[in-house]
Amino acid sequence: MTEDLPKLPVVVVAGLHEEERRRVVDELLDGCVDAVVLHHDLRDASFGVVHRHLRDQRHAFRQAEAPLVNDCACCALREDLLPELLRIADEGQHGLAIVELWGGSDPHPAVELIAGGEVGDRCLAGAVELAGVVTAVEPLRLIGELSVSDELVEHGEHTAVQDTRTRAEALAHQIEYATVLAVPRADGPGDAPERRAGLAMLRQLHSTARLVRLGTGELVRAALGGFDVAAARDRVNPALALLPQERDEAGTATLLWERRRPLHPARLYQALDLLVPAAQRSRGRFWLANRPDLMLAWDAAGANLAVEECGPWLASLPDAAWDGYPPARRAAAALDWHPLHGDRIQQLAFTAEGLDSDGIIHLLDSCLLTDAELAAGEPGWKALPDAFEELLDPVT
Repeated sequence: MTEDLPKLPVVVVAGLHEEERRRVVDELLDGCVDAVVLHHDLRDASFGVVHRHLRDQRHAFRQAEAPLVNDCACCALREDLLPELLRIADEGQHGLAIVELWGGSDPHPAVELIAGGEVGDRCLAGAVELAGVVTAVEPLRLIGELSVSDELVEHGEHTAVQDTRTRAEALAHQIEYATVLAVPRADGPGDAPERRAGLAMLRQLHSTARLVRLGTGELVRAALGGFDVAAARDRVNPALALLPQERDEAGTATLLWERRRPLHPARLYQALDLLVPAAQRSRGRFWLANRPDLMLAWDAAGANLAVEECGPWLASLPDAAWDGYPPARRAAAALDWHPLHGDRIQQLAFTAEGLDSDGIIHLLDSCLLTDAELAAGEPGWKALPDAFEELLDPVT
């Protein structure tokens, strides 16, 4: 690429709802000069094959197949998407590259690849720049699809043979990562109750995202507004994420439960059968009495829960070790320091249509250590049964 050519802007478009995702892509094509769409079709991922399609406003002009390297969609994108983006940038014939992701794809790893990937001895960031990340959603389908535990593979939307994620999980992560959420316009003069509830769910899951309606002229400017990769990374990092705040709109509500004292592992585990299905989406961070040094991430959608280790609480570290953690986390810990528990805190956000906030609060409060249990101190807490051992999947 010659030095006088500007960087190629790239917009990443995600979305489990194919019709709406295609509308986003077509609207970007129509609204931008010399735009090109690059799409990797993973319908044959189970057979180890990826289909690559390039098209512009007029026609599809380059198609090919690529192997699904190591049964890994990210590896396939690294081996095929990055060279294609570099080739498009070097050709200098297009003013925008639209990367349309496969239905079940999580935009986060794709964006990280584009932002920091290399092709041979060239860094892709020297030739392209991320202009935006858009997730397309049909509000009428949202709440229903966040309420069931169907797996992506059941609908042919998986990204690899070993992709065991649910549609609800994929949908929630797509929504919470993007900075622009694109929805179709209402058919009539006003929004139906089901649509209002779906829009309320979107706003509560990601209150800082820009919500745009397709066909109104809003999309192109919003999609090209820029994208901060580091800020997006922090936004979905359980240790740093700002959780949804309490809100009640159109029958959809969010509860943010915050407490300081530790949770009893056995009582919380027994309560999961009631807690997890109590909301279409719940997430946050928490700590267990028998694991006082470990921050745990709670990530639930579609009645499925994932619990993962996400590093130590800063209170468990010597002061000198704090320098190894992001300034935002150190500042948050210092500003909200508890004299007994330090930065350890229970923070869980539950969002659902018809949310029973009082019931959730009562159930979670019953899982906290009692005064007598608290008085036993860490030696007593660590002797409690490790009920979460089989659920934990340490992050490496």
